[in-house]
Parts: sequence; C-alpha cells; structure tokens
Amino acid sequence: MAGLGRSATIVAAPAAAATAQRAAFGALADGTAIEAVTLTGTNGVKARIMTLGATLQALEAPDRDGRVADVTLGHDDAASYISKPNYWGQTIGRYANRIAGGRFTLDGKAYQLTLNEKAASLHGGTTGFDKRVWRIVSVEGSKAAKVVLALTSPAGDQGYPGKVEARVTYALDDDGALTIDFDATSDAPTIVNMTNHALFNLAGEGSAGGATGHRLTIPAARYMPVDAALIPTGEMKPVAEGAFDFTKPRVIGDAIRDGRDPQIVLGRGYDHNWVLDKGITAEPQLAARLEDPASGRVLEVLSTEPGVQFYAGNFLDGTLRGKSGHVYRMGDGIALEPQKFPDTPNQPAFGSARVAPGKPYHHRMIYRVSVTR
Repeated sequence: MAGLGRSATIVAAPAAAATAQRAAFGALADGTAIEAVTLTGTNGVKARIMTLGATLQALEAPDRDGRVADVTLGHDDAASYISKPNYWGQTIGRYANRIAGGRFTLDGKAYQLTLNEKAASLHGGTTGFDKRVWRIVSVEGSKAAKVVLALTSPAGDQGYPGKVEARVTYALDDDGALTIDFDATSDAPTIVNMTNHALFNLAGEGSAGGATGHRLTIPAARYMPVDAALIPTGEMKPVAEGAFDFTKPRVIGDAIRDGRDPQIVLGRGYDHNWVLDKGITAEPQLAARLEDPASGRVLEVLSTEPGVQFYAGNFLDGTLRGKSGHVYRMGDGIALEPQKFPDTPNQPAFGSARVAPGKPYHHRMIYRVSVTR
C-alpha cells in the first residue's frame, strides 16, 4: 500500500492480534479532509478503509509463495474517486443496482429518484453513498481489527423518503476474513439495499492478464435475464449448463464473448444477478468463490442476502488510470456484489426492500481470502 501520511494513530492490540491504524489520506478539491484506517491481520492480509464512500480502498493478500499484492482496483488518492468516478470498492446505497426509471411506489405513494443512467437510477442515484464522506465512529484493534463509519442521509436525498442513519462496520480477523456489516434505520418507510462494490483481480490489480482467467463458482441454479437497459425482466431462468452456469468452478473467460447468447450481448459480458440457492439467511453463507490458479489466491464471498450481482468489468474501456498509473480495461477486475435483487421495489415477486421505524436494515457479508497450494 502507499503511505498513509505522516500523522497516524495506531490502536494497540494484544500481541499476535490484528491491528488498526488511522491516518490522513489527503483531501478533496474543496479541501474536505479524508481519512483512512488500515486493518492488518497477522497472516499478512491488510484492508484499507477510506472515509470517502466508506470505501475498501485496498486489500492486500499474499499468494502461495508469500508475495503480497493489492487485489482491488482503485485510485492511489482520494480526490480521483470524485474527479474520475467509478464504483471501485465503495459502499453502495441507498439502493444497490438499478431501479427502473428511477421510480417506485411505497405504501401507495410514488417516488422519483435521480437518474444517472438513461433508464434507471443506479447505485443510489447521482450522489449516492459512494460519493459521501462518512464519519469514523470508532477504531479498535483486537482479535478482529475494526472500524465503524456512519452517514446521515436526509429525507428526500436523491428522491428517497425518510431520514436514514447508516452504518458500515469493517472487521478483519487473523484468518483473512474481512466482515462487512451494513446497518440502517429510518424515521419513515423507505427502501434500502446496501453492498460493497470492490472490483477484484486476484493476480494483483493492473496485472497484464486481467481477471477473466480466474475460476468462479456461484451456488445458484438460476439467474435473472435483463432487458436492453440491464433491468431484470422478472424471469428467473435456469443456468442449465449454459453461459451462465457457474454451479461448478469455471473460467470466467470461457463464455464471456459468446455472442450466441443474447444476454451476453446485452450485458457486454456478465452484468447480471444470480438467485442464490441459499436464499436469505440469518448468517452469511457462500455467495461466490473466485480462484486465481496462477497465484493460488482464493476469494470467498459470503452473505445473508438472496442474490449476487456478477459484473465482469465490461465497461472498463482503458480511459481511466488507476493505482500506480495502471490503465484498466475490460475484464481487468470483477465485482461480486451480494444484495437484494435489482429493481425489487417494482417487482413484488422479488421480495421486499422496505425499511421502516422499528424495522431496521441489516446485511452482513464477508470477503474471505486464502491460498491454495
């Protein structure tokens, strides 16, 4: 990781336990100061959390030979996340993924959200949670090094009803598991669907081969086809050994350019939601497993939510430079975003994203990194 700055606070922890270090991380163009907290496990895994967007700004992990690399796409400085916007590790809210037309009805009242795509409100609208500066509530080093961040989203923010108090907790243990808890309360009925939008390349961000040579497993017998605006059609289609079948480990690049499948054409590859066999669970269960055969690095994504959006970096077109000046191209990183189903507020068969006073929102997900020998 790049240096965190001259002034840092290290939260003490018992010997041989994860630690947390808080430090300055530059400023935005308007002078707003940004901080970062680095969580370090004894097994060499590090996670840097930035207050801008409550972002997983970096995740370092060793390969099978002990060589450490940052496996997430992003920028080296905070300001670039605003001047060159993309979704690279940020906390997404109020509503992850797309809402058709930016419109939904709740308790008989219609709401119009800000539109940041032609036919949809994506990832919370024009100024979602990813573009806000969160405040640090607490930092601690212990058996699991932890940082808690909070954000207040006022009623009417991006068109959403209700004042929402949101919290994100990142906790890294000594076994390579980064647990992320998303919590939200509202003073009026609203909708909430939060996730993390890290893009991973387990070979190391910026590596020449990209991430499409990784093997992916998604324990889901069905996925959701989309229309031309990438909104789910409402169908839950069996993967049935086709291009969308990841029920067994499969190289991502095997079918990512298979133009015989109209869904691959619409998404420019993979940009779809899988219906996890496990459904909604009280405790996180496996949503996806990603493996880089060359380095031996493995990422397991676990979640309490019913779906996972697999996005293969199809819209990375080489126009944005990221960390260390790397140019990110199609397939250079992939996102595995556990969440409620896209457009749920407009599709009753998908369940409910409703949050109300006395009925808070909670989503726990885990990024668990390891190596195969």
